[in-house]
Amino acid sequence: MAKKNWNVVVIGCGAMAKLHMKGIKATEGANLYGICDTHAERLETAKRELECELAIDNWKQFVEDPAVDAAVIVTPDQMHLEMTSAFLKAGKAVLCEKPMALTLEECEEMRRVEKETGGKLMIGQICRCTPSFALVKKMIDEGRLGELMFVESEYAHNYTLARGIGDWRVDPKRHAVIGGGCHPIDLLRWIAGNPTEVYAYGNHKSLLDWPTDDTTIAIMKFPNDVMGKVFVSTGCKRNYTMRSVFYGTKGTIICDNSNREIQLFENNDELGKKYHEDPQLIPVVVNNHNATEEIRNFMDALLNDKPMPVSSFEGAATVAVCCAAVESIAAGKPIQIRYPEEF
Repeated sequence: MAKKNWNVVVIGCGAMAKLHMKGIKATEGANLYGICDTHAERLETAKRELECELAIDNWKQFVEDPAVDAAVIVTPDQMHLEMTSAFLKAGKAVLCEKPMALTLEECEEMRRVEKETGGKLMIGQICRCTPSFALVKKMIDEGRLGELMFVESEYAHNYTLARGIGDWRVDPKRHAVIGGGCHPIDLLRWIAGNPTEVYAYGNHKSLLDWPTDDTTIAIMKFPNDVMGKVFVSTGCKRNYTMRSVFYGTKGTIICDNSNREIQLFENNDELGKKYHEDPQLIPVVVNNHNATEEIRNFMDALLNDKPMPVSSFEGAATVAVCCAAVESIAAGKPIQIRYPEEF
């Protein structure tokens, strides 16, 4: 029988981590047992704002603490493998933020530990909790657009002043497609399935002191002869957006994670509606970093002994597509995507 109350710790005290802390405090069955960060000022600020008494600077103390039941890891991507593996081996459940890791091999190692320990591991692909995207998936699954033909999404974000403490984002292994592009890639996978092939292009014109391309485009082949496109830019000069468009045989949806309305172009022969008419504007709540819903989903799986809603396979599969896109840019040719083994 599953536990009724779980002591949960959060590793990392940045902005996203604090959203998870708030989510834990708002979720029945979850107790914010402690927080951790090596940055003293951020740790003290989070301790004060979240009213959490146990605040430490060494995450391994929580690994060894028998009172800890689960860990939420919101740290630089480079740390995910070590931290996730340690907590799983100690018998703790883990919610690890996206991207699961920076290489498919690291993801597979995390999954090996998960399988060997029998632990519970969820990956935090936050777009699946974004109200607009969740509604779009529901509408598509209900057949509102008919059969999908083409899907596209983007991650447009100006990283000029977002290098991260210690420049952790400025890492040759952390290509923009992996670190940021995992959002639109996971979104399209969630809605259209696993692409089989990717052909990507990139350039490097904005963030000249960063080691990787700052603008990329990837064309993908999805199941059922659906085509797709993902645009990623971390050096663009505009406000953050994940504008996404879904084209089907019966209609089209245009949406964003920061827009209060979804545009639906829907053919209805009975009403004589045509595609060129103004779209239906469907109101939606804006919450593009809905960590509370992510925590609720995590805790629901733990409290009710359910499978994790975003499994380690899902997290690793998204990284697999990202890495294939990066490989395609370097090779100048299409790449067949290798997915992790399912278990």
